[in-house]
Amino acid sequence: MAEVITLHHVWAGYGTTPILEDINLVVKELDFIGLIGPNGGGKTTLLKVLLGLISPERGEVKIMGHSVVKGRRYIGYVPQLLEFDSDFPLRVEDVVRMGRLGKRRLLQRYNQKDEAIVTWGLEQVGMADLRDRSIGQLSGGERQRVYIARALASEPRILLLDEPTANVDTKVQNGIYELLKELNQSLTILMVSHDLGAVSTYVKTVGCLNHRLFYHNDKLITPEMIEQTYKCPVDLIAHGVPHRVFSQHPSRNSKDG
Repeated sequence: MAEVITLHHVWAGYGTTPILEDINLVVKELDFIGLIGPNGGGKTTLLKVLLGLISPERGEVKIMGHSVVKGRRYIGYVPQLLEFDSDFPLRVEDVVRMGRLGKRRLLQRYNQKDEAIVTWGLEQVGMADLRDRSIGQLSGGERQRVYIARALASEPRILLLDEPTANVDTKVQNGIYELLKELNQSLTILMVSHDLGAVSTYVKTVGCLNHRLFYHNDKLITPEMIEQTYKCPVDLIAHGVPHRVFSQHPSRNSKDG
């Protein structure tokens, strides 16, 4: 498979404070990578680097073989779920149509192709019947599907997701992950998440990020990777079928926290 994202010895942060330290990562076409790690460990910062919102202090980033400035047009981005006022007047189809903004000149009117792609995006996420609904009247899971449709409307080759199932219940989470699994048949996906159980079920490979990246192009998360990432001993517990049972954690004093 072709390489669609490469980071080579990347350092990045805010001001003089480094958040990402010597990051090396190769993402290949149709990968589905889940990145886990603690708050403040750099997961969102990594996405911002790929989106061109933060420039690396050192190192090189390539997207589809191009610089970030040219390559980010191949990326669709799904942010964390935001709360909306129930009276917010923007309709579902208006939100998805925003995904077409990068495909047109300023003030250019939407055309027939744009509308067809908006409809296609809504159909992909099962939201076509609610296209005229106010975005503020949707449930959290429905809004997240709309955000995914908006990303799809940009006709991406790569989908970046920042905690796509935060603040939604387990049933809704599973539905979103099943949707992403289907989309992965034609899209490369890089997702950051705190949901270790879901990551172990749905993604193809897993990485641990806490300023430095621990990634071996494998789905296996070892106790050593977890402890290097979280800087403390962690018990790895599966949640039953179909979740994969992780390797047994080395024994330790029961008084340790």
